[in-house]
Amino acid sequence: MEEILTQCTSGGPVKVHVKDGVITKIRPYVFDETDAPSWTIEARGRKFTAPRKTTMMPYVSGERARIYSDQRIKYPMKRVDFHPQGERNPQNRGISGYERITWDEAYDLVAGEMKRVREAYGPAAIAAATASHHNWGLLFYKLGPFGRFFNLLGYTEVVDNPDSWEGWHWGAVHTWGYYWRLGVSDNYDMLEDALQNTEQVIMWSSDPNTTTGYPGQDSLRWRTWLKDLGIRLIFIDPWCNFTSAMLGDKWIAPRPGTDAALAEAIAYVWIQEGTYDKWFVENRTVGFPEFEKRIMGGEDGVPRTPEWAADLTGLPARQIRALAREWASRRTMLGCGAMVGLGGASRAAYGTEWARLMVLLISMQGLGKPGVNVWGGAGMGQPADYSFYFPGYSSAGWDAFNLVPGTKRAINTVSQKLYRLLLADSILNPPVSWRGDGFCGQSIEQQFTTHTYPEPGTSEVHMLYRHGGSFISTMCNTNKIVEMYQSPKLECVVIQDCHWQSETKFADVILPASTQFEQSDISEWMNPGGYAENKSGQNFRVIIYQKKCIEPLWESKPDWDIYCELAKRLGFLDEYTEGNSREDWIKKLFYSTSLPEHVTYEDFKKKGYFVVPPPQGDYKRTVSNRWYYEGRTWDVPDRANPMLYADRNPRNNSPENFVPSDKLGTYSGKIEFVSQSLLTNEPDDKERPLIPQYIPSWEGHLSEKAKTYPLQLLTTHPRFSFHTHYDNKVPWLDEIPVSRIVKDGYAYWPIRIHPSDAEPRNIRHGDLVKVHNERGSVLCVAVLTERVRPGVMHSYEGGAKYDPLEPGKVGTPDRGGCINILTPDRMLSKNAPGMANNSCLVEISRGDI
Repeated sequence: MEEILTQCTSGGPVKVHVKDGVITKIRPYVFDETDAPSWTIEARGRKFTAPRKTTMMPYVSGERARIYSDQRIKYPMKRVDFHPQGERNPQNRGISGYERITWDEAYDLVAGEMKRVREAYGPAAIAAATASHHNWGLLFYKLGPFGRFFNLLGYTEVVDNPDSWEGWHWGAVHTWGYYWRLGVSDNYDMLEDALQNTEQVIMWSSDPNTTTGYPGQDSLRWRTWLKDLGIRLIFIDPWCNFTSAMLGDKWIAPRPGTDAALAEAIAYVWIQEGTYDKWFVENRTVGFPEFEKRIMGGEDGVPRTPEWAADLTGLPARQIRALAREWASRRTMLGCGAMVGLGGASRAAYGTEWARLMVLLISMQGLGKPGVNVWGGAGMGQPADYSFYFPGYSSAGWDAFNLVPGTKRAINTVSQKLYRLLLADSILNPPVSWRGDGFCGQSIEQQFTTHTYPEPGTSEVHMLYRHGGSFISTMCNTNKIVEMYQSPKLECVVIQDCHWQSETKFADVILPASTQFEQSDISEWMNPGGYAENKSGQNFRVIIYQKKCIEPLWESKPDWDIYCELAKRLGFLDEYTEGNSREDWIKKLFYSTSLPEHVTYEDFKKKGYFVVPPPQGDYKRTVSNRWYYEGRTWDVPDRANPMLYADRNPRNNSPENFVPSDKLGTYSGKIEFVSQSLLTNEPDDKERPLIPQYIPSWEGHLSEKAKTYPLQLLTTHPRFSFHTHYDNKVPWLDEIPVSRIVKDGYAYWPIRIHPSDAEPRNIRHGDLVKVHNERGSVLCVAVLTERVRPGVMHSYEGGAKYDPLEPGKVGTPDRGGCINILTPDRMLSKNAPGMANNSCLVEISRGDI
């Protein structure tokens, strides 16, 4: 007998067909007459209605193969030459094989090592880290079981960096505030505003058809609606990305790292020709006279003309001037931020300056006026009822069980921290210092704090526990990660994951975790909560009872079960569970939300999902930033905003909790052409100056290094994987040339190169090539295409198969596709500690590799 069960993934909700305990197929939802009605937007004489179904990202089509993959970690494993009572042989991590052990042996070994390290060095000697995202869920997603366990244990937290929107976080905050959203604006009711009022969308470093991720492909239809209405789409990107190839009316390809120069030249044309919104600039911004002086050359004698920018960007001056005039002549949405379609320009040297200039350019055209706004990838802001409360997985930070009323929150007693981008250096070459608290969402001032590892009087880390994903695949200069794992300073390394990833083979002990399909949970589709509350890009809000579809495969176990067993051996199981089963937690969470006002727990669990009714009738639109343009108080339903709610508990949205404000989150309360927060806290920083500006990249076309490594490498988020979650797990993805290319029986990572760069190097389409610089080398298959500008190569990041020709030897070529071996680990700038992986110079060669 076949069952159809409800689940959710990182790329959309799915119905799972199960027969005789085996998943047979996975499909998106199709709604019926008992579900909430669709919304309809009327615009320009037409009606646009949400389809009665959900969508999913292309890689989710491979979910069944991912669940049953040969790459699943099937049993607890111990490295054969790791002997806790004798020689540990850390130099052999990544080289030695593994032997199967029992779960009791694994639990005893890991718990024993935790006890030993704590007794020898103190609790700070244990560090633990998760990767960027993981299996989908809310209570039993990584932030819940992992965070609660290690907070109760006490540990050195490895603090994340905002790896998808670095320049916005470290830069745009100082121009328009929004620090509680990590530098990007909310996006409420933007779809209707665009369909009714926008004449043009400029997608700057944005590929939403590829990188929407969580919302599935729902918003792709919205972008086709724009085309149906004759709204122009212009794409600015060195790589003619997939959204551009499908929907673009014009592709403009500046050199990587020169986007800020292009932005300054656009501002020059507007100022020179008087085509900016003078009223908005005068009434809603501060510092414009100083900005104008600099742009026109009054500060340093160098006017930022299109001719000036042409030499830097590689674009014709006439094209820059035409772009500026076209922009100024039409009501334009700028698709460059807001969590959907975020692109590589913010992950490059001085990406702070580009992000700040994006805010200033849209402000010069009247941020918030009808049809003029920053709209995340033209993929957010559908009609939705946000008074319906349901939390996202990060709503309570690292201890998701604080979502449940009456639960005692676990607080980490260790103050020492590590920074993810500096993890390898911290282990190999301490002391290490950095600025900022990682995700600086509590205040602007967080960005100016200084941290040092190790803290005075505190032990260095001697044990590392890694939960999910692979830093070797997703961070920068990742040969250093290999060196770190082979350091004798790390006396024990534990990795807990579902699949063999690039990093797994460097563990001493491996714990096989099950996927979300092998356990129950509850969640809302696409809802991360916290800093990204209400950042939705799908047609409907859908709450899902994630039903356990099959028993855990092989000997894998749910993360929650693994941490319960470790907590039992370490003496805090009762505090960890508070006596609750998995079902107890789900039921408690259910009753803390708005769901009981609409459906019983029994009916919700039976059906498996609930569609939140969208607003109908006289629904009051609250377009993002419209309140600011019109000089009113905030009216968007942003419960995360500390300026608006005296009580930041997101459940409390009562009117008496609201604090009216007509100001942005900057020091002046306005858009700042001259940053007041930088002026107050860091006035002499030449790399993140008071007035945003183009600064030549330390690894760009003008740098000394370009003489040796003349090609610029872009590494964008992947099209057929979600970070490392699908690559190397779904065999048929290897047959898609965009994903991998099979040559001589091996599935290599593609590298895209312009024919004019391939010809002098004697490289032909389909050749095996070596992409290299001083940090390492990766073997790829060359794809000749004119979709990259000359001098630029494109490759997706996230290859989940680290496969060096000489296992365990740093520097030997990798043929598995870990392209981030090549990217630099230098930060955006000295005081902006974000990753700058798109400032990367390489050379490429064929023949004897």
